[in-house]
Amino acid sequence: MKETPFASLRLWAKRLRTEVHALCLACRDPRVPWHAKAIAVFVVAYALSPIDLIPDFVPVFGYVDDLIIVPLGIWLACRLIPGEIMQECRAAALLDARWNRPRSYVAAAIIVTIWVGAILLALYWFLGIDRA
Repeated sequence: MKETPFASLRLWAKRLRTEVHALCLACRDPRVPWHAKAIAVFVVAYALSPIDLIPDFVPVFGYVDDLIIVPLGIWLACRLIPGEIMQECRAAALLDARWNRPRSYVAAAIIVTIWVGAILLALYWFLGIDRA
């Protein structure tokens, strides 16, 4: 039986969800180096944030974070975490099939702050406000 593109996309999305869950578990493991934890916390917070850095309604670029940034962040974090720890976390993530994806409101607040700062910077730049 031929596999449909949507079936493979669904499988890819499920793998990403498992990887995010495994990274969430790895962030709590004391054996993970601090630099790997820092990247993993950033990736997990961004992946679980209800707000995107680039809103999805922006043509083409709206899905860049979902299709490129998050998977690359997951890849980098998984590369920095020792293999045996990541395997343990993946196994634990697969066993916990009822994991309800939490929302990261701290990451959402950071993203909103970035947007407000970018808007203020753009206004400052476009309006040519000089401080005399």
